[in-house]
Amino acid sequence: MAAVDVAPSPELPSARALHTTLRLGARVGSIVVLLVAWELLARSGLFTSFQLPRLSDVLARIWHDALAGDLALNTAVTIGRAMLGFAIAAVAGVVLGLAISRLAVARWFFDPIVSIGFPMPKIAFLPVIILWLGVYNTAKLTMIVFDAIFPVIAATVIALQGVERELIWSARNMGASERQLLWQVMLPAALPQIMTGLQVALPLSLIVAVFTEMKMGGYGLGAAMETAARFANSVGVFAGIVEISVVGYVLVKAMALIRRRLLIWHQEAAESSGT
Repeated sequence: MAAVDVAPSPELPSARALHTTLRLGARVGSIVVLLVAWELLARSGLFTSFQLPRLSDVLARIWHDALAGDLALNTAVTIGRAMLGFAIAAVAGVVLGLAISRLAVARWFFDPIVSIGFPMPKIAFLPVIILWLGVYNTAKLTMIVFDAIFPVIAATVIALQGVERELIWSARNMGASERQLLWQVMLPAALPQIMTGLQVALPLSLIVAVFTEMKMGGYGLGAAMETAARFANSVGVFAGIVEISVVGYVLVKAMALIRRRLLIWHQEAAESSGT
């Protein structure tokens, strides 16, 4: 009797749904445990309501701010400021990284500055920025750009220096000009590592935006937290922490999605889709 090859049956929709649910649960399980522990600890009496307000009270405060319009205003201001500073740092950082990699004069001038400035805490320059530019939006943007630009410069320089020489030699042997070599060979090959630098700079931009708002006042999530702290409003402070955490999570996930879209041709996209 001839053997009959039986094709494997496709995965049932219920099995796929269960698999998706389990993966989602594994991702958010620790967050859920943390939030439940927060509520239980706050209700246990081990902490005062000033030290650790209940999560339910914090969520009620966030809902109240959302209905009043304060949440939307402060979130928009913080995200807008952080993203504008990030965009300036991204463009300027890539351009400076290209110049350092391609031009000897730029490398001679900027390389020592980047080597000294990259490891030092740039937030130490905040008093100088306030003295020069005041406490308004220009000063906050300057501080964001100053802090976020260094990872982009470093990633761009390292990425361009790490491009395989065989690719460069092959492109030149095929008659590629320096401009074609840069835009069609070197930048695409360096893009994954440049994106890594941008992924480092993005949360830095948000962190510095919130910090400058706390120090300089005005509008924004950081300023709202500082105002709540001055009035000993613990619920308002913890509400700001939750809001900033959500904003940061969304921005980081959005940047990861952009990376996957831009690098869909790259090997890492194939590896991530295969997992």
